[in-house]
Amino acid sequence: MVGLLPQILFGVILVAGIGYFARNVKRLSRNIKLGKDVDVSDNKPQRWKNMARIALGQTKMVVRPIAGFLHVIVYVGFIIINIEVLEIIIDGLFGTHRVFAPLGTIYNVLIGSFEILAFLVIIAVVVFWLRRNIIRIKRFLNPEMKGWPKQDGNLILYIELILMFLFLTMNGADYQLQQLGAEHYTVAGSFPVSQYIAVLFQGVSESSLILIERTAWWLHIVGILLFLNYLYYSKHLHILLAFPNTYYGKLKPKGQFPNLEAVTAEVKLMMDPSADPFAAPAEDAADPEKFGASDVMDLNWVQLLNAYTCTECGRCTSECPANQTGKKLSPRKIMMDTRDRLEEVGKNIEANKGTFTDDNKQLLGDYISHEEIWACTSCNACVEACPVSIDPLSIIMDMRQYLVMEQSAAPSDLNNMMGNIENNGAPWPFNQMDRLNWVEES
Repeated sequence: MVGLLPQILFGVILVAGIGYFARNVKRLSRNIKLGKDVDVSDNKPQRWKNMARIALGQTKMVVRPIAGFLHVIVYVGFIIINIEVLEIIIDGLFGTHRVFAPLGTIYNVLIGSFEILAFLVIIAVVVFWLRRNIIRIKRFLNPEMKGWPKQDGNLILYIELILMFLFLTMNGADYQLQQLGAEHYTVAGSFPVSQYIAVLFQGVSESSLILIERTAWWLHIVGILLFLNYLYYSKHLHILLAFPNTYYGKLKPKGQFPNLEAVTAEVKLMMDPSADPFAAPAEDAADPEKFGASDVMDLNWVQLLNAYTCTECGRCTSECPANQTGKKLSPRKIMMDTRDRLEEVGKNIEANKGTFTDDNKQLLGDYISHEEIWACTSCNACVEACPVSIDPLSIIMDMRQYLVMEQSAAPSDLNNMMGNIENNGAPWPFNQMDRLNWVEES
């Protein structure tokens, strides 16, 4: 029984880690489903292609070569090193050591690749840290990046750095134990990086080496499980959501905005010569549709998925012409505010046993100001720049619709323009008969 204690402990930690992760996934799914339903079942071949090209192939990430290349290193390292995690899980559950070692040359290549990638990840993480904290790239200094977002970005880098060092330390001690012919530490694997760490262990007793190797092994796998559960609270949730988000991304031309069904039905009714415009609505008619969005529940679930997928990289904001000219608008903040409000609503539902209780707050006004909404030029630069197909403009336009159609709260210039269109058939304050008078005056 004593001999099985490490396996039992490992099993308990593994179940607890995966169980808490499953709880977070359930919470995430519930929050996203608070959004309105939207049909995104069209053109599946193109959607799969977009997911493979953008999420898996990282094509939009490498538009900015330096950051893109470094991100690809970290991304590939994350995917491939998961094979090593699989071996650790099997070893932990069954008490084996390097269970994949019988693969021989293939195993040597795998371990060697893991180590090289781990080393490259360390370099990339250091560069990312320098860009954020020493070089202080402008897009990381926006007001929305103060406080927790900045701490979160740095904390992720520290976690990745520690995990890579633990992996190399574990392998370095293992390699030294292999050279000593220690029991269970059979010669297996290739160690192009950790062999230089193993030099530090020369002269260390076998029992101390085993303690170092086991400590690094335990800390590495526990750290991975902790990081997995930290994802929900971090911008790194995009590791999991980038794939579905790019799959459900908008396929229509960026300048094409959806028609409101209620407005379309009203126009058709006005154009129907047989319809009675004064007829009372049927008794069983549904309540009038709310135009636009003032809170997260008014958005559709794809928009809420967008909010959780945001990487906070700031490429959208750095490309935004309104932001570049000093306006308050930041597309990144739009997505971060949407996510924060959605989290607040989710906690409200949990606190009230599955029912949302009005908290006298909403996304528009309490999180996102009218000034931000009307600063947008609707140019789609933010949508084009996003490396994971997020669409901040759709949220901005929905909130504009709410202000105009529900609150009649459009800016005076816009109200004047819409009045001119209604009265004169054009945005200018001239009667149709007087439009060409300027020709006679010239």
